[in-house]
Amino acid sequence: MEWLNYHHLLYFWTVARTGSVAAASEELRLAAPTISNQIRKLEDSLGEKLFRRAGRGLALTDRGRLAMRYADDIFAVGREFADAMKDRPTGRPLRLSVGIADAVPKLIAYQILEPAFRLRMPVRIICSEDRPDRLLADLALNEVDVVLSDAPASPATKSRAFSHLLGECGVSFFASSTVRLEHKRFPKCMDGARLLVATDNSELRRRLDEWFVVHNIRPDVVGEFQDSALLRAFAEQGFGAFAAPSILEAQLRGYGFKRIGKTDEIRARFYAITMERKLQHPAVVAICEAAQLKLFS
Repeated sequence: MEWLNYHHLLYFWTVARTGSVAAASEELRLAAPTISNQIRKLEDSLGEKLFRRAGRGLALTDRGRLAMRYADDIFAVGREFADAMKDRPTGRPLRLSVGIADAVPKLIAYQILEPAFRLRMPVRIICSEDRPDRLLADLALNEVDVVLSDAPASPATKSRAFSHLLGECGVSFFASSTVRLEHKRFPKCMDGARLLVATDNSELRRRLDEWFVVHNIRPDVVGEFQDSALLRAFAEQGFGAFAAPSILEAQLRGYGFKRIGKTDEIRARFYAITMERKLQHPAVVAICEAAQLKLFS
């Protein structure tokens, strides 16, 4: 692999930008022969002439103009990198890569992430959805900045990840107006009721199953879904009732669902998992603070 000497490139870029070796010498505080010698070394390594004589001065060759465009980009990125490391505003959107565990309802993922778009700096969010174990592996490789999950990182996780509790709430049961239940008080009305549930790899599903056992309720589970949006689509068509975190009641009513009942015996919890104990990414700080102080308050 051929490596570029960035000192040589800087000398070339300064001469091209200032218009002469003398001006570059003054700006860089280096002797003119030193600069000329370094530019010759750059030309030798590239196998191209970058300057040509033009009267008493220098002019860029065709290859020199091409090199100048790349040098402009390279040093602009370098300045942005230095600014980003010192949390100074840059011209580029702040990048936030988020891994969302497949058990996290999409409506809640949206509510957690939405405050990132209200930062003063522009933000670009890249979301991916997968199983928590795969997302934590991506987190350990720095391929994502944060993982949103319904459970903390397992102690068996090989990498040292930190789970930041965003908040918790009770669980409510919903159904479309076409679903008919037994004329009994909640939760007994759920006994024998057609029910749509998340797959058993979710924390909410496990707690829900335990709650049914405690209350001696045997619902008729007619569908299991890994995707919460697909579950909601079946519920809209009246295939059965479903359980969801209570903070979604307003949104679910907007979709035409009615609330059957609510319990605080089941707690839905949500976490932001990072590789750092003290949060530093501005967007991660924003979403965590908003969730803890507003969304789940």
